[in-house]
Amino acid sequence: MDIKLTAKDILEHEFKTAVRGYKPDEVDHFLDEIIQDYEAFNKKIAALQEENRQLKAEAEEMKNRPAAPQPQTGTTNFDILKRLSNLERHVFGSKLDGN
Repeated sequence: MDIKLTAKDILEHEFKTAVRGYKPDEVDHFLDEIIQDYEAFNKKIAALQEENRQLKAEAEEMKNRPAAPQPQTGTTNFDILKRLSNLERHVFGSKLDGN
């Protein structure tokens, strides 16, 4: 999709006049609004292009960064149950033995 007109093209365009033509003031006012929209669109496009460039750079940087090693705990359910049993024995002591 190519842009055919710039804000400057719209501003500098001159219409031919005819006997029963449009009111020049209304055309000028409407074209002024179009120019403002074009300028706003161009600013938004530039901002989005810059954001896109930054995000691509960040993505590339993260892709090239070595992955953080995942901790290997080696903890199994058996280990957890054993620790829990020891903790209960320590906290409740002889109450667990039914005495």
